[in-house]
Amino acid sequence: MRFCLLFICYLCACGLYAQIVPDSITIIRDQWGVPHIYAQTDAEVAYGFAWATAEDDFETIQKQLLPTKGLLGQVVGKEGAILDVVVHLLAARELAAKRYEKDLSPEFIAVLEAYASGLNAYAAAHPQEILHRKLFPINGKDIIPSYVLGLALMSNIQKPLEQILEGGYPIQSEEHGSNAAAIAPHKTTTGEAFLLINSHQPLEGLFSWYEAHLCSEEGWNILGATFPGGVTIFHGATPHLGWAHTVNHPDFNDVYRLEMHPDRKFTYKYDNEWLELEPYPYKVRIRLLGFLPFGIKQKYYRSKYGVTFKTKNGFFALRTTANQNIKAAEQWYRMNKARNYSEFRSALEMQGINSTNIVYADKEGNIYYISNGLFPKRNPSFDWKEVVQGNTSATLWKDNFYPIDSLAQVKNPPSGYVFNCNHTPFLSSGSGDNPDTTAIPITMGYQRPNELTNRGVRFDYLISQHKLLSYEDFKSIKYDQAYARPMPAAPKLESIFTLNPQNYPELSESITLLNQWDRVADIDSEGASIMVLVFYFLYEKLESPDSFLKGDEINEALLVETLMDVQKYLKKHFGSINIPLGELQRHSRGNINLPMGGAPDVLAAIYSEKLSNGHLRPVIGESYIQMVRFSDEGVKIESINAYGASNKKESIHYTDQMEMFTRQQLKEMTLDKEKVIKEAKKIYHPK
Repeated sequence: MRFCLLFICYLCACGLYAQIVPDSITIIRDQWGVPHIYAQTDAEVAYGFAWATAEDDFETIQKQLLPTKGLLGQVVGKEGAILDVVVHLLAARELAAKRYEKDLSPEFIAVLEAYASGLNAYAAAHPQEILHRKLFPINGKDIIPSYVLGLALMSNIQKPLEQILEGGYPIQSEEHGSNAAAIAPHKTTTGEAFLLINSHQPLEGLFSWYEAHLCSEEGWNILGATFPGGVTIFHGATPHLGWAHTVNHPDFNDVYRLEMHPDRKFTYKYDNEWLELEPYPYKVRIRLLGFLPFGIKQKYYRSKYGVTFKTKNGFFALRTTANQNIKAAEQWYRMNKARNYSEFRSALEMQGINSTNIVYADKEGNIYYISNGLFPKRNPSFDWKEVVQGNTSATLWKDNFYPIDSLAQVKNPPSGYVFNCNHTPFLSSGSGDNPDTTAIPITMGYQRPNELTNRGVRFDYLISQHKLLSYEDFKSIKYDQAYARPMPAAPKLESIFTLNPQNYPELSESITLLNQWDRVADIDSEGASIMVLVFYFLYEKLESPDSFLKGDEINEALLVETLMDVQKYLKKHFGSINIPLGELQRHSRGNINLPMGGAPDVLAAIYSEKLSNGHLRPVIGESYIQMVRFSDEGVKIESINAYGASNKKESIHYTDQMEMFTRQQLKEMTLDKEKVIKEAKKIYHPK
């Protein structure tokens, strides 16, 4: 109680409460518990958004913010400490402090500070939920490093870090894919523009989706999803337009090998000079024995190329586009408030979001795809796919980036559709409508035309079957659970369907099941159970799982060995290999346990973890889904969340969307305030 009173006094002394009057903010909860937040100003909406999100998932918000103060390791242990270190390596706190007023508008700074005030107010009112006493109070600057960290992880910074440190800091990469598509009015039976938002993220945790509706009298009106702790909606729909994100895989990170002086320690060559490395140490604090923090001082350095590491193989520096500015949060805010394509395009030109594909549609009938990114103008004389020379200014890119006009993109193609399923941007529309590969600088590192996913190949095939697409057709494509025949994309497992059961009598039953399987991963399929387990066992077996995902061929001996492991697994846990996928794979939370279809890299993608009882539990993939229709009459929105609107076990919204989710059903949502009020289950102020 004493801590709570001191905290409130501190906040009042800082003037954080004085800026926002909670009575001026209205939070309306609909039948699904989704918050609809209304206020006069954007700043007031941000305050209410922070409060509502904290009500539903204060724990995850804090875990987003703890690394920005180097505190996550003290709360969750080693895995959290790794993110603390990465924030340090990115110099994210320094970047926020240096560029806060420079990069961000006063209007958006007011939104950030109001959001921080909302979290502070919730923390003061619920001190028993605070994970670390040094986290609060926060301010707007404290929020920015979490964006820098998130963008770095989405830019796959974990890969070069692991490469340099040889696994010393294994960072879990939890992005397995996403789908996005936009259909033009002339391609639909109703004359509407369709939009699919279908990001495949973790179902729970730091990068899981949280749904909300934000509406101010200053023109902010959007319904969609964000990560808990996000100040705005990351992707969703407004009365005018909508967009979706998928992760893309060009080259956002560079590794440099420094040339060190033969005699002088920590001295490296740069052109014709010898320069000293700048020490950049960090003290990692990790929770031990459940409560004791333990500090470990680690040595890092800085060179002209960026953060630098001493390894047994020499000194290496890492440079990323994820920490070149702090405009991402405001760019999403501007995208939230855009009223047409021109304003949306202006938001993209901020180039704060350094990665991710964007698929867009609007009520005017425009559709658009861009493989977005912040790309430095690298010297083409060097091979940027490899480690580059760290002894010359010729490899040091700085503030000279390609404008978005230079990126791979398609607007309003004659074929009437654009899409991305994490595959190459050069298959993003109909035949003849794709970006010209020769017009894109090779130093951007885009996936080449043959770098595909099953989802991309399958979507392209399915949409090509329709001259005109109905909304139900669109839904059917989105929820497709089939693998392409043959499988041209990674993982390249086509040869598993041609195994001869006579050559492997002990596996004949499993091989026959696969040979007869229709390649659809629905809940009744027994062949799907085998295939899903083959995927997981094979991934674990390979020394370099990346090669599996990139499409390297798998030899027959390894496939047979894996199939034998799968057969043993099914017989051990279920007594038979004839197990329907819905019996093997169960969507569970609390006391809810439901059969779940879907498999890795089908359009309705599901990635599961193996449990001790043999069952598979979905953890990544289908999570938040939104489908939108734009017409002159307005916008129609349907959505679903993997579990529900709340991450609190005591809430009825902890599990109330699960049944619809497993049945591939969507709930109707609205931006109409009158309808929201009429159907409200709870109306209150954030206090």
